[in-house]
Amino acid sequence: MSTIFELHDVSYTYLARFPALSDINLKIERGEQVCLIGTNGSGKSTLLSLLDALIYPTSGSFHAFGRLVEEEVFDSLSDDAFREEFRRKVAFVFQNSDVQLFSSTVLEEIAFGPLQLGMREEDVRGRSEELMEMMGIAKLSSRAPHTLSGGEKKKVSIASALSTNPQVLLLDEPTAGLDPRTQLWLIELIQELGDAGKTIIVATHDLETVEHISQRAIVMGEDHRIKADRTASEVIQDRDLLLSANLIHEHAHRHGRRLHTHIHPHPGHHPENEH
Repeated sequence: MSTIFELHDVSYTYLARFPALSDINLKIERGEQVCLIGTNGSGKSTLLSLLDALIYPTSGSFHAFGRLVEEEVFDSLSDDAFREEFRRKVAFVFQNSDVQLFSSTVLEEIAFGPLQLGMREEDVRGRSEELMEMMGIAKLSSRAPHTLSGGEKKKVSIASALSTNPQVLLLDEPTAGLDPRTQLWLIELIQELGDAGKTIIVATHDLETVEHISQRAIVMGEDHRIKADRTASEVIQDRDLLLSANLIHEHAHRHGRRLHTHIHPHPGHHPENEH
């Protein structure tokens, strides 16, 4: 495997006052499926934004595909080739589909990215139609994205992200707000994309899905640092780690003289009770 992303001592601070990431050291290899796990505010969504070069480290260094990514280099007119290569290789699916979707029709939405990257119109249309068939949204081709259901919007967002045939797919809380059938569809799609060799990085606090969509899990603590970086199964089975990261909580109550302790999941996680 070759290294896709590499972060050394990366920190990020909003408005020069509010820390979102602290001392992050991380490597992502080609073809990995990785979950970033943490509570709201732990920094996992910020880390995804950094990996997509939407923001840049306040301190430390971020390399992608062997190249340094920093604002002065990445956004300079002199480095158009690297920026275009990066945008072709890396795609982001936002948690809120309404933030991502802006075109007049579903077809235009999916075609937008490849057209911006200079693909021929006939090739773009063919690819867009293939993606709509794959996603089961071909009948929505002429619909306005804002008129769709939440699950339909999510499918359009993913089709749009896949339209440039990226090597890396970043997904922020992809199962949030989806009905059970659409959640299962999405989990199976992520598995298929991983089997096809895509590098998949998912930010989530839904512990039920972690082992289904990743081999590796990175736990973000409430101090915005990496608490653990292990296999997905090791992380999910480590009760003390999940408690310390505030991903589950413990509740004690009495039955007569006997004290019972139960593990209570935060939304999205349903482990068996511990006694």
